Amino acid sequence: MADPPVETNAVGDGADRADEEPRLDPTTLPGQAQKILDPKSPGPLRAMAAKGIAPGLKPHEALAVVVLLAESEDETVRATALATLEKLPAPLLAGALTPSLSPAVVHVVALRYARDAAVMEKLIVLPQIVPLSVAMAAALASEQVSELIATNEERLLANPRIIENLYMNRATRMSTADRILELAVRNKVELPGIPAYAEAAAAIMNELIPEPQEEPTFDDILFREADALAAAISDDPAKEDTHKLDEETGEEKVEDKFMPLHLKLAEMTVSQKIRRAMLGSSAERSILIRDRNRLVASAAIKSPLIQENEVARIAASRNVNEDVLREIANNREWTSTHQIKLNLVMNPRTPFVFASKLISHLREHELKSLAKNKNVPGAVATAARQQLLRKQK
Repeated sequence: MADPPVETNAVGDGADRADEEPRLDPTTLPGQAQKILDPKSPGPLRAMAAKGIAPGLKPHEALAVVVLLAESEDETVRATALATLEKLPAPLLAGALTPSLSPAVVHVVALRYARDAAVMEKLIVLPQIVPLSVAMAAALASEQVSELIATNEERLLANPRIIENLYMNRATRMSTADRILELAVRNKVELPGIPAYAEAAAAIMNELIPEPQEEPTFDDILFREADALAAAISDDPAKEDTHKLDEETGEEKVEDKFMPLHLKLAEMTVSQKIRRAMLGSSAERSILIRDRNRLVASAAIKSPLIQENEVARIAASRNVNEDVLREIANNREWTSTHQIKLNLVMNPRTPFVFASKLISHLREHELKSLAKNKNVPGAVATAARQQLLRKQK
């Protein structure tokens, strides 16, 4: 009897729904393959098959056996099969990538070779590849592979998750990200997997999108340069900010350490800033959260990479717009942190409707300080005094 295949939510040798991984049924394989998969088969036979060597089997069948042996209960066999999958023999791979290859095996190979353009070029044109395989590969793809995936517009529109994963993949060219986003917007395709999709869509419709080009455009180069500058900066968002307050003018100024990055971001279009706000470093978010364009600032606070300590600092900043503070105040996870609640209430830019709801969560000494604070709106100070009286009663 064969070792059990990978457990998934799918049924059959394929996927009935776009969000299900295809599963390989060992009973669909020829008798010789099932003999190899039987745990009672001779050890040397299984060990050889785990390396991709299976006399009597076609390449696509031998590869299917390797995939199943990678889930074997025999640790030695499993380790050998996994090592084979990591570096499949060229003859086996070349012979297996045909329409006869199981969708489940295609899925496994797509995820392991998502950065290999030579393999993916053959894989993504196979008729049996399921949308989920392409979408998951898009999230891991190299620049070259992301370009290959982005060329099939019909598949992108039919499976928006592929667009989402390509856009959120930092290896995808900025020009390509713009192009596939424009494709979605023009075809009225919603992309909930992009945290700041509304902002990105609004920006893209206001910008002229160039025709696809073979070579990286200036936009792509600018995006990479910002990436390199951000990577070279060592910063701890919990301890330092990209800006400092000028006591004389009351205005914030960019710290010298972050000025090159600030200047590079300033060269970008709104669309570029939005994507960097979502995918960039904490330093980039700190700069872009203060951008005069509300779309950019909103994208920064919606970044899936943002940390709680960053949010706490932003909640205290008087140089961010109300939309950002409103986004923080509406996030239950963030407002479950006391420091964030306090920072929002103490920030005079926080809309009163939100500040007033958070006042009841403050401690007595904080309410006393707030009631005397001349830097907060009068309504907030009054609400603090009223809450203090309620507590004292």
